[in-house]
Amino acid sequence: MSNEESAPNPLETVPDDERLYGIAQVSRMLGVKPFVLRYWESEFPMLEPVKGKTGHRLYREEDVELVKKIKTLLYDEGFTIAGARRHLQELAEGTNGNDALPDLPEIEAAPPSEIAAAPPAEAPSHNSHGVQLDRAVLLELRDALRSFLTLLERK
Repeated sequence: MSNEESAPNPLETVPDDERLYGIAQVSRMLGVKPFVLRYWESEFPMLEPVKGKTGHRLYREEDVELVKKIKTLLYDEGFTIAGARRHLQELAEGTNGNDALPDLPEIEAAPPSEIAAAPPAEAPSHNSHGVQLDRAVLLELRDALRSFLTLLERK
């Protein structure tokens, strides 16, 4: 009995009615170069397209959806690869990362008299450019905090 006969065929686990896409099709559909898709496979362990008998990658619908999520996180949301990988792992595990935060000291609130005397905060800009800038700043801050958290977890 040869190795080919004893090795399980990964396509046997794919239902007959499930649509499979080649790497070139996924590349065209999502506007991502094939070498980028292959690189993402090495960086995101949850992205595992099946391989056909000839060794070509075949993407299932859930693989295509995952590639869309990865592309959105990296290109639109501004995540780093490590940050996107961690975010997707947290989603898969059903956590949001808050469980790993250390206990922080309580901060004493300002007395109500000081709050009432403070000048009113400036209303946020409602133009699309201002909102985009605020979002970019928040995304940058989030990534910095996640990096800090990663450093703390290593100790």
